[in-house]
Amino acid sequence: MTNYLAEIYEEYNRYIYHLCLKLTRNSAEAEDLMQEVWLKVVRNEEQIDKVDYIKAWLTTITMNTFRDRYRKNVRRSKYMMNQPETLDVPILDLVPNNEISTEEQIEKVAVTKIVQEKMQQLDSIYQKTLWYFYVDQYSLAEISTLMKVSIGTVKSRLFRAKARLKEIMLADTSLQDVVMA
Repeated sequence: MTNYLAEIYEEYNRYIYHLCLKLTRNSAEAEDLMQEVWLKVVRNEEQIDKVDYIKAWLTTITMNTFRDRYRKNVRRSKYMMNQPETLDVPILDLVPNNEISTEEQIEKVAVTKIVQEKMQQLDSIYQKTLWYFYVDQYSLAEISTLMKVSIGTVKSRLFRAKARLKEIMLADTSLQDVVMA
């Protein structure tokens, strides 16, 4: 671990711990999550020089790590009842529960197919960025490493890709119901 990384650890360790504690509401889980976050930071140490706002970068890594762990736990448990009731992070609203009706499943498959078809109209760089983030569920830092660009570039590509995809879908009048839903 470099001196610079050690300085970052010293400066932000308490912040990361308190953020992890706020997310998990459990000190043992917070410590586990924090270790996972710092492991990712060490693995992506070469990215630190490219980061403008270290605290924001660490927060993103923490949130993504927490989200990934939570999703993994949801997949492992058959019922949402097994999940802690105290979780109140808005991003968790995006995690589906496993009980969906047949109609919803058919609609989901159809919408997924439409979105994937429309993604083909995007430049490949935007396709890859969307795929890595939403399908592979890589963190911004991981995408940054994979694509050999800064996290800021990844964020702007995601923003542009989503905007362009929305334009493409809105332009297709046959999809008005899907896009407006």
